[in-house]
Amino acid sequence: MITRPLPYSPYRGRTTKESTPAEPGLIPFVIQREGEDAAPANLVLQRLAFGRYRLCYRDEDPRDRDLHGVLIARCAFNSVDERKMPTGKPQWKLMHPYRQMMTMQAMRCQVCAEPARTPLGYVFLAGPHGADTDRAPVLTNQPPVCARHVRAAVRLCPHLRMGATVLLARSAPLYGVAGVIYGYGDNSIQVVARPDTPLPYGHPNLSTFLASQLVRRLSDFRVMDLDELVRELGAATA
Repeated sequence: MITRPLPYSPYRGRTTKESTPAEPGLIPFVIQREGEDAAPANLVLQRLAFGRYRLCYRDEDPRDRDLHGVLIARCAFNSVDERKMPTGKPQWKLMHPYRQMMTMQAMRCQVCAEPARTPLGYVFLAGPHGADTDRAPVLTNQPPVCARHVRAAVRLCPHLRMGATVLLARSAPLYGVAGVIYGYGDNSIQVVARPDTPLPYGHPNLSTFLASQLVRRLSDFRVMDLDELVRELGAATA
């Protein structure tokens, strides 16, 4: 049975100092774990007025949709440890859809799920060639990182270790979602399109869209070196 826990904050009350290797076994909150498999398909298309449809779950509850009403892909949840962090072997290439949604909507750190705002703004990370910073705005599916875990996020993620791009943003409004479009085919409901780019909120296809990731838009940002960012954060909190 797939359960969907309410959002929680596993590091509540801790300091915001930069993380060190003294946090053994640290794995980012958003990373999907082995055993957190996709839920069995129980999707239906609800007929609306004027020949339109709406994608739904047969047993849907309000937590199945984001703040804009887009349906989010379901995924199992493993048990949590004493820190209320997910357990299981990390699948580094995957983000858990619900935890990604939670951290993106609330602007919480992808590592610890604490509020991600720093004294300088919001910190976003991208891997090599992951963001064309010469052409604003930049769209990102990566939740922000708090000041305490900025180095840890780079150190822990194999993709970021190859060369991280640091984006310091003053604001990062929600833009849209990444995922697939459903429709009828061969007498059943199935994926009919896989958009190459995220669909913005308000797009007419979102009524039959199943989102796996939320996307934010960065238009006012600075590109920084990781060490430079850490120095400036240290000076801002001194």
